[in-house]
Amino acid sequence: MKRTLLLLAVLGLAANAHAEFNYNLVSASYATVEFDDLDVDGDGFGLAGSFEVAESFHVFGAMDTADLDFDVDLTSFSAGLGYHTPISETVDVVARLSYESLEIDTPLGEADDNGFGLGVGIRVAASEQIELNGSVTYIDLGDSGDDTALGLGFLYNFTDSISAGVQASFDDDVDVYGLTGRIYF
Repeated sequence: MKRTLLLLAVLGLAANAHAEFNYNLVSASYATVEFDDLDVDGDGFGLAGSFEVAESFHVFGAMDTADLDFDVDLTSFSAGLGYHTPISETVDVVARLSYESLEIDTPLGEADDNGFGLGVGIRVAASEQIELNGSVTYIDLGDSGDDTALGLGFLYNFTDSISAGVQASFDDDVDVYGLTGRIYF
């Protein structure tokens, strides 16, 4: 019930805005990573981008690295195809299908796995300067198992080409909090 009221409040804020969301972008991020059941934390950097290839379709890719406690390094890669469509003048719904890859490097050796991801999200223009977004993503990495994560974000648009904000991702095992910057072209 609280989530429904929050969504209605956000959509109410967006009623006075008008947006055409841009899917041609490059972004960079810094994040902290906190594992829930392990005493392993760290931080990392990410690069991502997307490019609209046809009306309502975009390709995307992302690479993230994290340096964790005990000399453990994580590298993840994601690439895929996305579909986006407006459901109002201020709200876009986004669906994505992706290839996913994860590599873990420890002092005892390394391991890697790959699989696929499915996601659905929403972009809301709360005003001309403020974008709110949320997503639910399912990732299946074969032998390493699967996971579902909730993502939330806030962006402030300084210009039509430059935005910065905060983001967070939560699943059963890991919480990620970050700062992000975007350049639209």
